Amino acid sequence: MSINESAVGVQTVSMDELGAVKARQQKVWASGDYSMIGTTLQIVGETLCEAVDLHAGWNVLDVAAGNGNCTLAAARRFCRVTSTDYVPALLEHGRRRAEVERVAVDFREADAEALDFADGSFDAVLSSFGVMFTPNQERAAREMARVCRPGGRIGLANWTPEGFIGQLFVVIGRHLPPPAGLASPLLWGREEHLARLFGSSVSGIRATRRPFMFRYRSPDHWIDIFRTWYGPTHKAFASLSEDGQQQLERGIRDLIGRFNESGDATMIVPGEYLEVVIEK
Repeated sequence: MSINESAVGVQTVSMDELGAVKARQQKVWASGDYSMIGTTLQIVGETLCEAVDLHAGWNVLDVAAGNGNCTLAAARRFCRVTSTDYVPALLEHGRRRAEVERVAVDFREADAEALDFADGSFDAVLSSFGVMFTPNQERAAREMARVCRPGGRIGLANWTPEGFIGQLFVVIGRHLPPPAGLASPLLWGREEHLARLFGSSVSGIRATRRPFMFRYRSPDHWIDIFRTWYGPTHKAFASLSEDGQQQLERGIRDLIGRFNESGDATMIVPGEYLEVVIEK
């Protein structure tokens, strides 16, 4: 999967084409094993729950939950949590994590663009690095706002276009052109785009740029992990010829070299993301 950073918010593809893109994306995220990456990002879910200021007893929905980082963070705060994703295997990973921690969570397979919940069902709606990848961005934002009660909060963690993961998708996009007419997921990392997406359905948006530190044994270690387990990178390498794979790897190594702050053979790379709290 690649990302078209030049696309600007307005979809120019048909509903049928969006459905086909979604089916391809589902296969991408089902490939590899995102849980191997997701567990390293747990701190983002914890920080987001604090930013949203969750209250014990609240009904919380985690959208495009992956293996459940926001899910578990909210459950640890004694909220009633519903965890949703369209990849069943990821929900199963989240379910096993919840069982180990002995927290009660309702896990449901669901499409972020068509949430099967009544209007105003939740006090808070969360998504970390999940809903930003939906092909129909306007519909996904509308659904999150719809199921959040008046006065409730929507919390998001979205990679920024300028940050390490945003630039990773740009590197991938040089080798695998993105679907024409599809707005970039990286736009969710821009506050002005979120204001357009959520519009008059919300009363305020607070956004803070934060770093997630990728700490790995070496650039080789990071590349091996992401090439094996992270769906977009896994699929990108699998889709290229041997020569194309080598070019992609060189591009990723150059990218890591630009961001790496370790000063030694290890890898310490800040991955900038936008932490967002939206008031319904």
